[in-house]
Amino acid sequence: MKSQIIPVLILLLFACSEVKPDIAPVPDNYLEQVAEWKQDRIERLKAPDGWLRLAGMYILNEGENTFGSSEEADISFPTGTIPEHAGSFFVESGIITMIPAESIDILHDGEPVSEFILYDGIETPSVEYGSLKWFVITRGELTAIRLYNSENEKADSFQGFPSYPADPVWHRQARFIPNPDGTTIQVVNVLGQQDDTRSPGTLEFTVDGSLYTLDALEGGERLFVIFADQTNRTETYQAGRYMYIDYPEPGSELTVIDFNKAYNPPCAFNIFTTCQLPPPQNRLTVSITAGEKRPVEWIGLQISE
Repeated sequence: MKSQIIPVLILLLFACSEVKPDIAPVPDNYLEQVAEWKQDRIERLKAPDGWLRLAGMYILNEGENTFGSSEEADISFPTGTIPEHAGSFFVESGIITMIPAESIDILHDGEPVSEFILYDGIETPSVEYGSLKWFVITRGELTAIRLYNSENEKADSFQGFPSYPADPVWHRQARFIPNPDGTTIQVVNVLGQQDDTRSPGTLEFTVDGSLYTLDALEGGERLFVIFADQTNRTETYQAGRYMYIDYPEPGSELTVIDFNKAYNPPCAFNIFTTCQLPPPQNRLTVSITAGEKRPVEWIGLQISE
């Protein structure tokens, strides 16, 4: 009888150990990999259409919306970047058409346009004038022009956000628990809009022996996680941070959450964004002392000037 009990106990102990994943092994060059990730993030943020170049978001109203650098325009682009009267955006039945003013060469794919559809309900092509690039974004019932300006000295000099030193202890093993097809969770953005967003599953992991969970969202070929933790009170961005996480390999339920790659959402450093906020269930009661910290003051609201 005892010989039968012992194997069962061993199996139970092994099963219990699987319930709480711990630190995941790291490669010998792990710190170099994290440094490369940080450098790649800097380059993407500084790209011509990176978040640091975002210079405006302008809500469009039904009918005609004049635009240019004049303060009298319905949509006033930054001074000196475009003529005072550059044209109009027309919003009619969900279709947005741009008509440039006479002798104003606004380009699409390098060619001047006259009457140009910026949004047909599906496609959102971009156009350019000098250092400016813009296109239409839709957020629920809101429709807006998103404007980038490639000329930005603050973006040029950007060398990365403050961050915690990379620590392999935050390279955590996690169990992915799939959700039934079609599962959604409610996510709110900084505009207060609510959206039912598809959630492929939940991630389980441990910190100091305690079990925590995070609901994941679809992130293309990866999982996307929006989370908050106790460091938001003092050191990291108050509204939380983002991460991408690989799906488990086929035949496995385990993956890795690398908190050293937790990063600031764009609303942490640019006011012209519509970031999603952490759902209540992703607000952790533990301090995650890894990844990017709160942006310093000089970046703040001025990065888009």
